[in-house]
Amino acid sequence: MWDADRNAARGASRRPGTNGGTGAGGQPPAAQADGRGRKARPRGPGAGEHPERPVGAPAAADPGETHGTAGPGDTHTAAGSGDTHAAAGSGDTHAAAGSGDTHRAAGSGDAHTAAGTGGARGAGGAGEARTAAATAGEVGYGTPEGGVPTVPPAGGTAAAEAATARDRGGDRLRFVGAATRRIARGIDLDEIVLGLCRATVPTFADAILVYLRDPLPVGDERPVGPVVLRLRRTDRIPLDPDTDSGRLPLLPSQPDLSPAVGGGPAAELCEVEAGGPLAEVLRGVRPVFGDSQAARAALPELLGEGPSVATGQRTVLAPLRGRRRVIGAAVFVRRPDRPPFEPDDLLVAAQLATHTALGVDKAVLYGREVYIADELQRTMLPDSLPQPTGVRLASRYLPAAETARVGGDWYDAIPLPGNRVALVVGDVMGHSMTSAAIMGQLRTTAQTLAGLDLPPQEVLHHLDEQAQRLGTDRMATCLYAVYDPVAHRIVVANAGHPPPLLLHRGGRAEVLRVPPGAPIGVGGVDFEAVELDAPAGATLMLYTDGLVESRMRDVWTGIEQLRERLTATARLTGPNPPPLEPLCDEVLDMLGPGDRDDDVALLAARFEGIAPSDVAYWFLDPKAQTAGQARRLARRALARWDLDDLTDAVELLVSEVVTNAVRYAERPITLRLLRTDVLRCEVGDDVPQLPRLRQARPSDEGGRGLYLVNRMARRWGATRLSTGKVVWFELAMPS
Repeated sequence: MWDADRNAARGASRRPGTNGGTGAGGQPPAAQADGRGRKARPRGPGAGEHPERPVGAPAAADPGETHGTAGPGDTHTAAGSGDTHAAAGSGDTHAAAGSGDTHRAAGSGDAHTAAGTGGARGAGGAGEARTAAATAGEVGYGTPEGGVPTVPPAGGTAAAEAATARDRGGDRLRFVGAATRRIARGIDLDEIVLGLCRATVPTFADAILVYLRDPLPVGDERPVGPVVLRLRRTDRIPLDPDTDSGRLPLLPSQPDLSPAVGGGPAAELCEVEAGGPLAEVLRGVRPVFGDSQAARAALPELLGEGPSVATGQRTVLAPLRGRRRVIGAAVFVRRPDRPPFEPDDLLVAAQLATHTALGVDKAVLYGREVYIADELQRTMLPDSLPQPTGVRLASRYLPAAETARVGGDWYDAIPLPGNRVALVVGDVMGHSMTSAAIMGQLRTTAQTLAGLDLPPQEVLHHLDEQAQRLGTDRMATCLYAVYDPVAHRIVVANAGHPPPLLLHRGGRAEVLRVPPGAPIGVGGVDFEAVELDAPAGATLMLYTDGLVESRMRDVWTGIEQLRERLTATARLTGPNPPPLEPLCDEVLDMLGPGDRDDDVALLAARFEGIAPSDVAYWFLDPKAQTAGQARRLARRALARWDLDDLTDAVELLVSEVVTNAVRYAERPITLRLLRTDVLRCEVGDDVPQLPRLRQARPSDEGGRGLYLVNRMARRWGATRLSTGKVVWFELAMPS
């Protein structure tokens, strides 16, 4: 309910004779009210003031006598017993009279009293009060403090009624402004709907139910199938005034809306019948009272057959229309002990519904953008890391913020021939969709170059050329390393990236000294590579600058903190290296609340290596007798490893692959056997053409070697190298 206007006191406190002639209080005719409910402007120095007293000076008051003030504009006074003091100003000035001393506040326009949280101050006349509440940034109206509604005084003049209407309109405008600001603060769906509930309860309604389409249409999508509304959120005034929170928990456990809504909880799902009463109300867009013919038929369809709302104009059904279509409905309910809604409240409900619907549209579009960003980032990064023999891998990725989920950081692990693995980490400048797209192109280029088994410095050189082709401002940093588990060595090349850290088995952590290099995209620079020891049990940490750099610290301070964190973590496990996955979590824990200025990519590699006793390696001349020699060497190695059960299969497959290599090679070929969890055989030559599996015709004398390899081996493949190619196959170890 709207409050009774506090200015109604004017009409109740005026003395008889105010509208003409001289009243009981000796009011002169110059102070009569005009036709607009205002007192006529004094036309001489003697009208409403003492001729010998300065303008604006207070007059000594006697009971039954009224003293006024002079100034531009109209001046209103209120009489009562006791002294009355006035202050002059332009515009209308309203006073409150009563027994005792009464003070007036004058200014431009009407002066009203405002009550803040925890109390109310009012101006009284003839026992009437007016309160404007402002709680938590919201303009309140309806009932004054204590819950007792106020009404205009009976028999009020036309001036009082006009002032009451003006004040009610002002209260509505202030409430709508505060409520829409609260709704607009939300960025996601739940925040916007919650803002509507908190803004309207208890100021505008005692209870609210918000229904939204399920699923919500996005943008220009045209929904197919029936319209289904789902109860998204409810809120109400607690029945117990001593309730601490002031509101009950929201969905999925619905609050009891009685007595505003009786007969049980409202239905959570509602299928809108085409052409039915609810569809007609939603199509009409404008809010309607609950006692209207359309709402009486639509509310049972929306709420279900059980619930019932208060009778009369205590329920408002407001459709929620977005930019292109209706996306839901809101039901505002007042309890029977509260005054009903007024016709102007439909305009308020329409404004609230419009702002909420537009906000929901915005939130749905934002959610779609977040989904696209998440999917883009997920596809740009590897779903899972390979687990090649001789090294264990773990990784982490953290976006810069929830509102910027895509970025230019990436990591990768690429298996190479000879059980080697390429470790890559990079960072493209920026956090936008463009940065993520460029990152994806550079990652794809790096994978292609790694498949050619190029040296690390050559890979960075080609990435630099690719970045320049993408644009002049496409800058990125990258670190590319190749680990060889047989040689226990690692080759590293850097392009402006933070240096890696190596955590030794004994717990000592060090920053590897690698040439810094220039970022990718600069052009015209040379990249260097260094070869370092990679002892078994050591852990290599590759990361992006988001882990070590922020507004609170520089890069080198962050690198030193990372080194200290690794050392402290290694002490907890003693002589054994810490587990890889928990180690990554410990590293990320060094990020404080203010350290997330950039996204973070982390790649950890635990070197295990392959023992020399598990490797057999030979150089063979490309001649006719080489196939037989290769079979004998393989047989001896299998006997040394107690793998005699694999002798027949290995001899057959080695003979086929070596024969094909001898046929085309001009330089010595290589034969290597590796014993790990599988038996792997690799044959290399200097011919770059890769063999292809094909179906031999019955008349062909050759072409069946790879067919045998494909049928008998667990896996096989061919990889092009900078000096030729390697054909390999794997056999499962005997149980």
